[in-house]
Amino acid sequence: MILKSEKQTRAWARKFASGLKGGEVLCLVGDLGSGKTAFTKGLAQGLGVKQIITSPTFVLMKVYEGNLNLVHIDAYRLSSGEDLKAIGASDYFSDPNYVTVIEWADKVKDVWPKKRIMIWFEVKGKNQREIIIKQIGK
Repeated sequence: MILKSEKQTRAWARKFASGLKGGEVLCLVGDLGSGKTAFTKGLAQGLGVKQIITSPTFVLMKVYEGNLNLVHIDAYRLSSGEDLKAIGASDYFSDPNYVTVIEWADKVKDVWPKKRIMIWFEVKGKNQREIIIKQIGK
Protein backbone atom coordinates (compact mmCIF):
# COMPACT_ATOMS: atom_id res chain seq x y z
CA MET A 1 0.00 0.00 0.00
CA ILE A 2 1.15 3.54 -0.68
CA LEU A 3 0.55 6.22 1.97
CA LYS A 4 1.02 9.88 1.11
CA SER A 5 1.43 11.64 4.45
CA GLU A 6 2.24 11.13 8.11
CA LYS A 7 -1.42 11.85 8.89
CA GLN A 8 -2.50 9.09 6.50
CA THR A 9 0.05 6.68 8.03
CA ARG A 10 -1.25 7.37 11.53
CA ALA A 11 -4.88 6.95 10.46
CA TRP A 12 -4.13 3.64 8.76
CA ALA A 13 -2.24 2.41 11.84
CA ARG A 14 -5.19 3.34 14.09
CA LYS A 15 -7.42 1.10 11.95
CA PHE A 16 -4.79 -1.66 11.91
CA ALA A 17 -4.76 -1.60 15.75
CA SER A 18 -8.43 -2.59 15.86
CA GLY A 19 -7.52 -6.04 14.55
CA LEU A 20 -4.96 -6.74 17.29
CA LYS A 21 -5.87 -8.91 20.26
CA GLY A 22 -2.70 -8.77 22.37
CA GLY A 23 0.46 -10.84 22.31
CA GLU A 24 1.44 -9.65 18.82
CA VAL A 25 4.99 -8.62 17.97
CA LEU A 26 5.28 -6.13 15.11
CA CYS A 27 8.74 -6.00 13.54
CA LEU A 28 9.17 -2.70 11.70
CA VAL A 29 11.93 -2.44 9.10
CA GLY A 30 12.80 0.65 7.07
CA ASP A 31 15.19 3.52 6.62
CA LEU A 32 15.25 6.65 8.73
CA GLY A 33 12.21 8.79 7.92
CA SER A 34 10.26 5.97 6.29
CA GLY A 35 7.29 6.13 8.69
CA LYS A 36 8.03 3.65 11.48
CA THR A 37 7.47 6.08 14.34
CA ALA A 38 4.45 7.70 12.66
CA PHE A 39 2.94 4.22 12.33
CA THR A 40 3.65 3.50 16.00
CA LYS A 41 2.00 6.76 17.09
CA GLY A 42 -1.17 5.90 15.17
CA LEU A 43 -1.10 2.33 16.46
CA ALA A 44 -0.87 3.62 20.03
CA GLN A 45 -3.92 5.82 19.50
CA GLY A 46 -5.80 2.82 18.13
CA LEU A 47 -4.83 0.80 21.22
CA GLY A 48 -6.20 3.53 23.49
CA VAL A 49 -2.85 4.86 24.70
CA LYS A 50 -3.31 8.42 25.99
CA GLN A 51 0.37 9.33 26.54
CA ILE A 52 2.42 11.11 23.89
CA ILE A 53 4.52 8.59 21.98
CA THR A 54 8.16 9.48 21.45
CA SER A 55 10.89 7.39 19.91
CA PRO A 56 12.74 5.43 22.62
CA THR A 57 16.08 5.73 20.80
CA PHE A 58 18.12 6.40 23.93
CA VAL A 59 16.08 4.52 26.53
CA LEU A 60 15.54 1.60 24.10
CA MET A 61 12.10 0.58 25.42
CA LYS A 62 8.99 2.35 26.69
CA VAL A 63 5.79 0.76 27.99
CA TYR A 64 2.48 2.59 27.61
CA GLU A 65 -0.89 1.74 29.14
CA GLY A 66 -3.99 1.57 26.97
CA ASN A 67 -6.93 -0.72 26.24
CA LEU A 68 -4.10 -2.96 25.11
CA ASN A 69 -0.72 -1.95 26.49
CA LEU A 70 2.04 -1.01 24.07
CA VAL A 71 5.71 -1.91 24.34
CA HIS A 72 7.67 0.39 22.02
CA ILE A 73 11.25 -0.68 21.32
CA ASP A 74 13.86 1.12 19.23
CA ALA A 75 16.62 -1.35 18.32
CA TYR A 76 18.68 1.14 16.29
CA ARG A 77 21.48 1.31 18.85
CA LEU A 78 21.52 -2.42 19.65
CA SER A 79 24.19 -4.80 18.40
CA SER A 80 22.17 -8.01 18.66
CA GLY A 81 19.08 -9.64 20.02
CA GLU A 82 20.99 -10.45 23.20
CA ASP A 83 20.94 -6.72 23.99
CA LEU A 84 17.17 -6.78 23.56
CA LYS A 85 16.84 -9.77 25.89
CA ALA A 86 19.03 -7.99 28.45
CA ILE A 87 16.48 -5.18 28.83
CA GLY A 88 13.66 -7.69 29.32
CA ALA A 89 11.87 -7.02 26.05
CA SER A 90 11.28 -10.67 25.19
CA ASP A 91 9.19 -11.04 28.37
CA TYR A 92 6.43 -9.10 26.59
CA PHE A 93 6.50 -11.00 23.28
CA SER A 94 3.58 -13.34 23.89
CA ASP A 95 1.90 -11.56 26.79
CA PRO A 96 -1.77 -11.14 25.81
CA ASN A 97 -1.95 -7.78 27.62
CA TYR A 98 0.65 -6.18 25.34
CA VAL A 99 1.34 -5.40 21.71
CA THR A 100 5.09 -5.11 21.10
CA VAL A 101 6.49 -2.87 18.35
CA ILE A 102 10.17 -3.16 17.45
CA GLU A 103 11.51 -0.34 15.27
CA TRP A 104 14.73 -1.24 13.40
CA ALA A 105 13.81 -4.89 13.96
CA ASP A 106 16.33 -6.03 11.34
CA LYS A 107 19.05 -5.30 13.93
CA VAL A 108 17.71 -8.01 16.27
CA LYS A 109 16.69 -10.79 13.86
CA ASP A 110 18.20 -13.43 16.11
CA VAL A 111 15.43 -12.99 18.72
CA TRP A 112 12.39 -12.51 16.52
CA PRO A 113 9.57 -14.72 17.76
CA LYS A 114 8.40 -17.39 15.31
CA LYS A 115 4.97 -15.75 15.26
CA ARG A 116 5.26 -12.10 14.28
CA ILE A 117 3.96 -9.43 11.95
CA MET A 118 6.61 -8.02 9.63
CA ILE A 119 6.05 -4.49 8.37
CA TRP A 120 8.44 -3.01 5.82
CA PHE A 121 8.52 0.75 5.15
CA GLU A 122 10.07 2.21 2.01
CA VAL A 123 10.35 5.83 0.89
CA LYS A 124 8.96 6.08 -2.64
CA GLY A 125 8.99 9.85 -2.99
CA LYS A 126 8.87 13.07 -0.99
CA ASN A 127 5.42 12.32 0.38
CA GLN A 128 5.01 8.64 -0.50
CA ARG A 129 5.73 5.61 1.65
CA GLU A 130 5.14 2.02 0.63
CA ILE A 131 4.17 -0.32 3.45
CA ILE A 132 4.24 -4.08 3.07
CA ILE A 133 2.81 -6.34 5.78
CA LYS A 134 3.28 -10.06 6.21
CA GLN A 135 2.22 -12.27 9.09
CA ILE A 136 4.79 -14.95 9.90
CA GLY A 137 3.82 -18.09 11.80
CA LYS A 138 0.40 -18.89 13.16
